[in-house]
Amino acid sequence: MIERAPHSALATNIEVTAATVQRGDIIQLGGRAHRVRDLFQLPQGAKQLLFESGELLTIHTRTRLHAVRMLRRR
Repeated sequence: MIERAPHSALATNIEVTAATVQRGDIIQLGGRAHRVRDLFQLPQGAKQLLFESGELLTIHTRTRLHAVRMLRRR
C-alpha cells in the first residue's frame, strides 16, 4: 500500500536507470505501483530492487523505467 505524501512534498515523473534509481521511487509494473524499499548492487552495474511487497526486480544497466519520485520542498 502506498502512503500519502506529506503536504511539503512534490511528486514528479522521471525516467530511472540502474544508476539513478533510489529508495522510495514508485515504479509501475504490470499495472501495479511498487515502492522501492532497498537496492542491491550487482556485477557490471546491474541492480536488484526490493519492493515493499517483498518482490524483487533485477535491472540491467540499459534498462529504462518510468517512476514517480517525491521531492521535498524546503
